[in-house]
Amino acid sequence: MTDWERLARPSLRGLARYDPGPTRDELRARHGLADLEPLNWNEDLFGPPQEALDAAADELRRASLYPERAFADFRDAVAGWLRVPAASIVPAHGAQALIASAAAAFIDRGTAVVAPRLTYGLYAQVSAARGGEVTRVEADGLAVDLERMAAEARARDARVVWICDPNNPTGALIDAGDWSRFLDLLPADCLVVADEAYIDFAEPELRADRVRDVLEGRPVIAIRSFSKIFGLAGLRIGYAVCDPAVARLFDIVQEPFNVNRVGLAAGRAAVGVPGFVERRRAEVAGARAVLASELAEAGIPSHPSQTNFLLADLGVDDRAVCEGLLQRGLLVRGGHEFGLPGRLRVTIGPEPLMRRAAAQIAWAAGAVG
Repeated sequence: MTDWERLARPSLRGLARYDPGPTRDELRARHGLADLEPLNWNEDLFGPPQEALDAAADELRRASLYPERAFADFRDAVAGWLRVPAASIVPAHGAQALIASAAAAFIDRGTAVVAPRLTYGLYAQVSAARGGEVTRVEADGLAVDLERMAAEARARDARVVWICDPNNPTGALIDAGDWSRFLDLLPADCLVVADEAYIDFAEPELRADRVRDVLEGRPVIAIRSFSKIFGLAGLRIGYAVCDPAVARLFDIVQEPFNVNRVGLAAGRAAVGVPGFVERRRAEVAGARAVLASELAEAGIPSHPSQTNFLLADLGVDDRAVCEGLLQRGLLVRGGHEFGLPGRLRVTIGPEPLMRRAAAQIAWAAGAVG
């Protein structure tokens, strides 16, 4: 028999694939559920703009044609929306593809890489898969410790630092002043890949301006997604905002025609809908406040969030709470999966759903306690 593990790149040995767990259909069948509310993957539960759906449906008529190699229409649309040069926009098959492309472009065997311990696990995985030597930095409570991250980057002479802002799974936003000081503390020839998948949910006046960082020539690559605030997760469309020199490198390591026509069309239409992001941000913030308030009334505190999810402190076994909620048709993410036992991450949906979710979480926590 062929020993595929021996033939594969040595850096892949011992790494596990990303496992999203059982499918929703499997869970419904296993537990005899007619319905299952998906509050575990931070998908949009409000619905994408109709204009994006219409554009996607229309583009299906051209499914026999490859997308344009330069993706010029998409680059122009997003660049106009963000007010940046089109050469600074790189589309890809979701934010995860851009994370992998950043690793492919900048990480080789022995490259020093720094990432927070408490963050999205894909950064460390793709870095290790490329042969990078990854250092995970402990959090300051639930906040990313930027000073410690910078110190570790200097000590290791790191090439790449990964940051998720707002952070997953906490929902915490990095202070703009802290971010600026962090960049100044990094060693020479060290770049930061900032995953901003949730940035459009954050209040604009509170955010670090990484688009400005890119335009000013700072060593920053920002990765964004249409999966969250635009509700297009199923079409797998994301983009990077970066220096044109980085865009050239991404175009080398990414496969040709790597974004489908339907996703590109939907993305172009989405950024062209006046006021959509502002309206959706307000909807999510309102529903998030309802969930936090209802949980607090039940004696379950939660952490401040600038995302479309909320991290709650149960004070009891989160595994048992998740199982109890699943039996009642509510799928949430247990904190044990992130190294945060006793906590629960809940995706934000419309207010009636949030009121029901809060009541069910309170019941499940009480049953366990």
